[in-house]
Amino acid sequence: MEGQPSMDNQQLEDAKQRLLQMRQEVIQDVQGAYAACRELGQDGVPDIGDMSATTYSRDVLFNLSETQQRKLRDIDAALDRLANGEYAICVRCEEEIPPKRMDVRPFSRYCVDCKTEVEKFGE
Repeated sequence: MEGQPSMDNQQLEDAKQRLLQMRQEVIQDVQGAYAACRELGQDGVPDIGDMSATTYSRDVLFNLSETQQRKLRDIDAALDRLANGEYAICVRCEEEIPPKRMDVRPFSRYCVDCKTEVEKFGE
């Protein structure tokens, strides 16, 4: 069944709504983290402990931001595949990604076998 997902229109619409909700949550998480980081530096003259906490918080925010940006790119790519009729199709082997995997990770690009190979050997 190469290149043809077995999802019906309602399932595809549900997937789209779920991806859009996930996208909004990622954006809110990043905005919340930025707001919290800004608040750390607004207590007047910082002491060494404050500066250390602020530096640590910025490092955490940077890592969170990188992770969230990657997730946002994955979600946007899934929305593009959905719009192009390629949702739930592995971008590597072009076989259908099982519905259970798409339920767990709706922005999956790979089937389980290809994901394992990509993690071992790279794309």
